[in-house]
Amino acid sequence: MEDEVGSAGSDFGHIPVLLHRADELLGPALTDDGAVFIDATLGLGGHSEYFLRTYPALRLIGLDRDPAALELAAQRLSPFADRITLVHTRYDGIEAALEHAHLAPTESVQAILFDLGVSSMQLDEADRGFAYSIDAPLDMRMDPTTGITAADVLNTYSHGDLARVLKTYGEERFAGRIASEVLRRRETEPFRNSAALVELLYAAIPAATRRTGGHPAKRTFQALRVEVNGELDSLRTAIPAAMDALAVGGRVVFMSYQSLEDRVVKQELTPRITSRTPQGLPVELPGMGPEFRLLTRGAERATDIEIENNPRSAPVRMRAAERIARRSAA
Repeated sequence: MEDEVGSAGSDFGHIPVLLHRADELLGPALTDDGAVFIDATLGLGGHSEYFLRTYPALRLIGLDRDPAALELAAQRLSPFADRITLVHTRYDGIEAALEHAHLAPTESVQAILFDLGVSSMQLDEADRGFAYSIDAPLDMRMDPTTGITAADVLNTYSHGDLARVLKTYGEERFAGRIASEVLRRRETEPFRNSAALVELLYAAIPAATRRTGGHPAKRTFQALRVEVNGELDSLRTAIPAAMDALAVGGRVVFMSYQSLEDRVVKQELTPRITSRTPQGLPVELPGMGPEFRLLTRGAERATDIEIENNPRSAPVRMRAAERIARRSAA
């Protein structure tokens, strides 16, 4: 398990992850005037600013669920105001965002970027509760205007549901033990701040395990964040919509920061790069061939130089694909 963060822009305190590699993969689809680029995880707009500067005829549609990030990104991208549309939505709101931009939901986009995980801005803001190294309210909502908080999960979920969340989304070996301790302690005092949870995790996880594998809280914090924000369900919905939105020749890049995200990306890509022609036929049936081809060999990782310059790129797994055909309706 890795600590996972997305990326924001260097002028706003952070360096965009794998920026030039993303350009190598997406750039060939962005050379025509009026090309449409969706930044599905806008953050502070570091990637988007680069692409807007590099491709002067580019049109950007930027999505983010965090109102604070959208406000800061709008300031950053204000020199390109006539070429951008920013939408307050999760990345599974791509169809609605395209409608907002007066574009069709299918085959109207040339490039899409998903820079997944919690953004550096969210991780660094102490009052958001994402970081286990800082005592803060157990919120963890990427959009703080809606939804349940991490405290709500800890204080209201049954033992079975809490253990399921920790095991499924955090791959936590001691999910049952941790859930039992949470239920025992919340009878006395509900969970409000992260320090109480971190202290519980130190007590619940055996010392031998704590000595290896990084901070004992990282798996539980990841699991709570994924649950609170519905990240994996949102991603499963977003990927098909994104791939449908791409025109032939259009490209998509996914940057995942933990194995669960990367697994969903791989699972969603596989049927799109696979022929539907029944095995044994001598020719590919019209409209039944692969829709996409992979542009990366497996999941690419950051280079040593990239990690040295930007340590937060260490866990990234990058996958990319290009639309090569339209497939007949199933």
